[in-house]
Amino acid sequence: MKGGSDAAEPFAGKRPATKSVSREALTPDHPAVVEAVLGASRVLVAVAARSLADVAEEVTLPQYRVLVLLSSRGPQRVLSLAEALAVTPSTATRMCDRLVRKGLVRRRTARSDRREVRITLTADGQALVDEVTRRRRVEIEEILSKIPVADQLAIVALFDKLTTAAGERPDHDFTSGWDL
Repeated sequence: MKGGSDAAEPFAGKRPATKSVSREALTPDHPAVVEAVLGASRVLVAVAARSLADVAEEVTLPQYRVLVLLSSRGPQRVLSLAEALAVTPSTATRMCDRLVRKGLVRRRTARSDRREVRITLTADGQALVDEVTRRRRVEIEEILSKIPVADQLAIVALFDKLTTAAGERPDHDFTSGWDL
């Protein structure tokens, strides 16, 4: 690898050095691009895991994902949750049953069609999502404090593009006050 003392780098020998790759040579499938995104992913997964550690007895990771979907998208039909989670409707139903018993979600009959049941987040469910998000923000702020401001601005622009390409909505598009 080119570009300095690789021995001091934690990924030496594993990640291609992006400094030695010309801008023209970079493509979405270039090893340096893929490895950089994988590295950032590992960091963010570790932050997410630590933020969920204290609530692990309360909810599983898949159940937490249901809570996040409800927080970000508002009331959902079980079928919609199943599709978003890439699970069968029966699996989504069982997850929702457990979350109902824990008081984190409730089932509501739609006003327009009594056959349609929507899953909604309770105040306790929203509080759990808010607390986990608060923990993540604190840890991410600590990490970002070690990066120069100009680089942080570049991170914002690139992560916005990555978020859009992945089909996710940025946090500022989420709402927590849906009409139930």
